[in-house]
Amino acid sequence: MNVCLFNYIKLSAVVFYSLLLLSCTAEPVKKVVEKSPEKPNVIIIDSGVVDQFNQAVVELKAGNYDKAIELLEKVIEIEKRVPAPYVNLSMAYEKKADLKKAEVYLLNALKIELTHPVANNQLGLMYRKQGRFTDARKAYTNALIKHPDYLPVVKNLGILCELYLRDLQCAMQQYEHYLSLQPDDKTMKIWIADLGQRM
Repeated sequence: MNVCLFNYIKLSAVVFYSLLLLSCTAEPVKKVVEKSPEKPNVIIIDSGVVDQFNQAVVELKAGNYDKAIELLEKVIEIEKRVPAPYVNLSMAYEKKADLKKAEVYLLNALKIELTHPVANNQLGLMYRKQGRFTDARKAYTNALIKHPDYLPVVKNLGILCELYLRDLQCAMQQYEHYLSLQPDDKTMKIWIADLGQRM
């Protein structure tokens, strides 16, 4: 079995497929298996769709957002059961400064998997930038329901609580949880010490 595919199954969809492609250097995956915690059935994705998705990720990484969008739109015409293409479409539209479309695609991803950590993290960041702090908090907490150790969400919820919501207890809880998962993170130790002096 392809090592990347095995690791992906092992992670149980904590990391969505495009991150798998960005992090693996093994041979291309012939078909993708995405297992959702909310839908334990295994989804087999056609190899032609995987090829288009792979090419879209390459285009996205290269900054060719229009080409990535074109390919990802073709992917979701065929495959509507997994959130990854929607998340990537959102990222492409965000790079093009079309935040309305970026939000729509994230919401579409969350219709497939409400607790998807990457989609919720992206949505939380978007809402925070727009000053929609309550919505940002909801997005982060949705992700933490099934993925309590997903570091970007833990950290971003802490930042939101500290700097925007002024909920220092929430911030400390998130920072301490983050540090328990990353005990050597010196920056987080500084943040916790600073926050402790203000509580």
